[in-house]
Amino acid sequence: MTARADVVILGSGPNGLAAAVILARAGLSVTVLEGQHTPGGGMRTLPLVSDTVTDAEGLLRDVCAAVPAAAPTSPFFEEFDLAARGIELITPEVSYAQPLDGGRAGIAFHDLDRTVERLGTDGRRWSRLLGPLAAYSREVATIALSDKRTPPHGDPLRLARAGLALATSTALMGGAWGDGYWHTEEARSLIGGVSAHTISALPSLAAAGTASYLGALAHSPAGWPLARGGIGVISSALVEDLLAHGGQLVVDHPVRTPSDLPPARVHLLNTHARVAAELLAEPYRSRLRDLPLGGGVCKLDYVLSGPVPWREPLVQRAGTVHVGGTLEEMRTAEAQVAAGRHADRPMLLVSDPAQHDDTRLGRSGLRPIWAYAHVPTGSTRDVRAAADRQLERFAPGFRDLVVDCVVTPASRMAEHNAAYPGGDIAGGMVSMWRMVARPGPRIDPYAVAPGVYLCSQSAPPGPGVHGMVGLHAARRVLRKEFGISKMPSLGSVSPK
Repeated sequence: MTARADVVILGSGPNGLAAAVILARAGLSVTVLEGQHTPGGGMRTLPLVSDTVTDAEGLLRDVCAAVPAAAPTSPFFEEFDLAARGIELITPEVSYAQPLDGGRAGIAFHDLDRTVERLGTDGRRWSRLLGPLAAYSREVATIALSDKRTPPHGDPLRLARAGLALATSTALMGGAWGDGYWHTEEARSLIGGVSAHTISALPSLAAAGTASYLGALAHSPAGWPLARGGIGVISSALVEDLLAHGGQLVVDHPVRTPSDLPPARVHLLNTHARVAAELLAEPYRSRLRDLPLGGGVCKLDYVLSGPVPWREPLVQRAGTVHVGGTLEEMRTAEAQVAAGRHADRPMLLVSDPAQHDDTRLGRSGLRPIWAYAHVPTGSTRDVRAAADRQLERFAPGFRDLVVDCVVTPASRMAEHNAAYPGGDIAGGMVSMWRMVARPGPRIDPYAVAPGVYLCSQSAPPGPGVHGMVGLHAARRVLRKEFGISKMPSLGSVSPK
């Protein structure tokens, strides 16, 4: 590590690495500190090893995030150009699915027309609601991933149309989830499942906005993709670019007190606001502590001897499966979690990457199944039994295929990523107000103390694998701290 860098960044998640790449390309000396053995934060892919499965099997698990839905339309990743760096994003035929009892399922095909056709009486309504969002998906992403302080860049007319579509969709679903709008449980459950990504009580304007944004991406050109080889290949590309432009990465360097941070002209903190607060003095510490924690997750890494036997075969083609039953069941489960109780039938997000990427199959045909179960923040409970029941309910025979399952309760998620205290993977409460006023109601949400900037999901635009918090923070650091007004180009793969 150099004696004194221009910039020291704490945390090597997607936002920390995005900021590091931008600042290093601007000619600054940059050092990234990572507390884990490997970089990537919430964007890592590591060997899946348990009492039953060994390294010899060659199974990989995505430690936190698994489906980088926001990456293809993120302005940062669009310019960084993952394809030019040899990364293949796989677009599943079905972006997401919602299994229901009786062998039924809501199916959100990547193809909007196929989705509309399958929804029958709700097809025209789906097209009316999601069609404009999908048509302007890039502009929808530009608005959603903005810093919520400055006008988004792009064609004013297209941005206006995208903004109108977003506002219409959010207003419709933000009340009673448009119960009177939909006629079928398939359509209602599809909207409810994608809204539940907020891990909050339903309905809400924030959940409706999330459903509108992610719904637009589901029918966009890239859909909700998976990265061939696991999401960690994106982290590797960012690290490679950082090192190629003179930056440094130091792993196994946990930062728990201010003395653990090496000196620098500027520090960027890519961690939860509650964690960052412990590195600051008053009054800055209290300001970061004001951001409430969001809902928690219990991570389940299943090992199966075959594909998940969903009762509706089309569900197998989905990159992401929302397992929660009907809209009413999801409302009940999320309300219980928001009230600090465990749901009898928890909401699950599930992905079977080997169904779309043969590199994820183990050498003997075993496959990793990624799952998050929504639980109260800080929960110490192993909820595998409840998750098994939910999966068996919609995929009879699931239990017979389970070889092993590695469970990480919400209370232990921070052991794998310090930015997830209590299992809060969203960087704080997700509400319409808190998506703008995170970590607090300030004109500059990134500058949290003299020479210290927050560049994590605890700042706008919030959670997701998009790198845009890092970009927004880096732009301010360049201008305010180093007098550099022009952003460096990210398009060239080789060092300048």
